[in-house]
Amino acid sequence: MPSNKSVSDAPITQFVNCRILREHKLQREDLWVREGKILDPEKLFFDEQGYADTRVDCEGSIMAPGFIDTQINGGYGMDFSQPSDDVNAGISFVAKKILEHGVTSFCPTLVTSPPAVYHKVLPQIKAHSGGQHGAGVLGVHLEGPFISSEKKGAHPEKYLRTFQSGGMADLTETYGSLDNVTVVTLAPELAGSQSVVRELSARGVTVSLGHSVANLSQAEDAVQHGASFITHLFNAMLPFHHRDPGIVGLLTSDRIPPGRTVFYGMIADGIHTNPAALRIAHRAHPSGLVLVTDAITAMGLPPGRHTLGQQVIEIQGLHAYVAGCSMEEALEAAALHPAQLLGISHTKGKLDYGADADLVLLDDALNVKSTFISGEKVWSRTP
Repeated sequence: MPSNKSVSDAPITQFVNCRILREHKLQREDLWVREGKILDPEKLFFDEQGYADTRVDCEGSIMAPGFIDTQINGGYGMDFSQPSDDVNAGISFVAKKILEHGVTSFCPTLVTSPPAVYHKVLPQIKAHSGGQHGAGVLGVHLEGPFISSEKKGAHPEKYLRTFQSGGMADLTETYGSLDNVTVVTLAPELAGSQSVVRELSARGVTVSLGHSVANLSQAEDAVQHGASFITHLFNAMLPFHHRDPGIVGLLTSDRIPPGRTVFYGMIADGIHTNPAALRIAHRAHPSGLVLVTDAITAMGLPPGRHTLGQQVIEIQGLHAYVAGCSMEEALEAAALHPAQLLGISHTKGKLDYGADADLVLLDDALNVKSTFISGEKVWSRTP
């Protein structure tokens, strides 16, 4: 029990024998948790004269902040873009399953769909904290339909839209309410996009550039107006060209406003992006790398035919690995950088004092051993 001088009667957990990712490096330290938050041990010892109620032996494992996935379309047979009367059942199922991958927070992602789908699905998805029930929901990522028909990828062309009414009116007509929306992916070359980028950014919505044929100047203009993310870099955009590097050129642009960072999502599966391309991007702009799964219905299922929104796609096998990053950089790209992108790094993505105790315990090959949310174990490889 805490001493009488302790500011709280809540139990204190001490994680011992672990290598903690803090200040960009792995450090051998203990981690103290109370009421779901990481404690400063000096204040606990000297100000409160408190001590641990429970000790957890990490057995030399790596302890990193819980992973944050900003682009996940579904998984395990669930497709977030399929309308139903109980969308949350599918989201909850995926939220529970992704704990085994160390994901403690995520943005359910909807691909290009007809307005009726958005109007039915979006009001059902509310941001909420994670726990034993599964990873927390940070809000919805809307990928489309305001994207380029030339770079639509797997998005159905008949549902693509432009900003015909001058901007935000089109978004309201298409999506309905934006109350539960955290990220919107759009093509910045579309006429009227600048006012949309500006208005969404002012509302606290992260604007991402993707599925686009924008040149570098158009991409830079979008960043000037508030855009801060690139959806799956290299995929569904103009290829890098030395005379006009397109959206990819944002990684080294000198027109990024002071104090701003442009982040970029990468699907590190060795298929969407060649490992050499990932290394080039990371070496050019290491602090902007955000690892995303872009997972679809088929995640966790055998090869075969599965849905992605309104489309049916064939899956013949899946791979995943990170090339060209140190262990610490890879972990930060999965936790710190997405938290910074979404403006929540004061509570998530770090193991700093006062941050949420969303944790993932890993072996040296970065296999997940256990996952914790608010200091409580929510998944473990072994019982």
